Amino acid sequence: MLLEGKRLLVTGVLTEASLAFAVARLAQEQGGQIVLTSFGRPMNLTRRSARRLPDPPDVLELDITDPSHLARLGEDLDGRWGGLDGVLHAIGFAPEACLGGDIMRARWDDVATALHVSAYSLKALAEMASPLMKKAGGGSIVGLDFDARQAWPSYDWMGVAKAALESCARYLARDLGPQNVRVNLVAAGPQRTVAARGIPGFDAFEEAWAARAPLGWEVGDAEPVARACVALLSDWFPATTGEILHVDGGYHAMGA
Repeated sequence: MLLEGKRLLVTGVLTEASLAFAVARLAQEQGGQIVLTSFGRPMNLTRRSARRLPDPPDVLELDITDPSHLARLGEDLDGRWGGLDGVLHAIGFAPEACLGGDIMRARWDDVATALHVSAYSLKALAEMASPLMKKAGGGSIVGLDFDARQAWPSYDWMGVAKAALESCARYLARDLGPQNVRVNLVAAGPQRTVAARGIPGFDAFEEAWAARAPLGWEVGDAEPVARACVALLSDWFPATTGEILHVDGGYHAMGA
């Protein structure tokens, strides 16, 4: 099994439709030990989803913007496992003003929230995880992405945040590589998740992918994305870091 004996932290599980849920399920099926994170009102949803996994994991509290939560999480993982082999970053949020097709509408406070939660959070998780990965002899950090090379309908400041996430991943790959920590992103095609429902005009993404992805694309099938994430969390990509792996049916490579 690809993840036999691996100790993994999985963020971003909300419902069974979450991409992170598909990753968590497949990680367990491939032999990994996992813990999930959540906080506030969504915690009950995450706990309910955790019970539907093959081996229901613990759900630890993490508000990614709260340094004290990150410190407690690191202490818990150290006491629980004494090291950490992998992290899935599946965290993103933008206030309503940051989406909808008018990038001029949002003010800095809203933009700052989007950038903090959706981009800086990768650095925050890496900072917490890297000492534990050092104890493990190295590790893999994988983030979920949405290709930020072009402007998308209604995506606005979340697109800017994803561009920042991509750049952050490259710099983290540079700085953490000497510790044998790999940092990669998976740029997924659109999926019908709770987060997607918050994007105005999401149906336009579905229609575009159906028409242009040469391999086709199922917005309700998270398995291809989960397989890519699990492969990157495993030891099968020992010399790959700073990479953005597209799992989108080939849409990104098409010009028209």
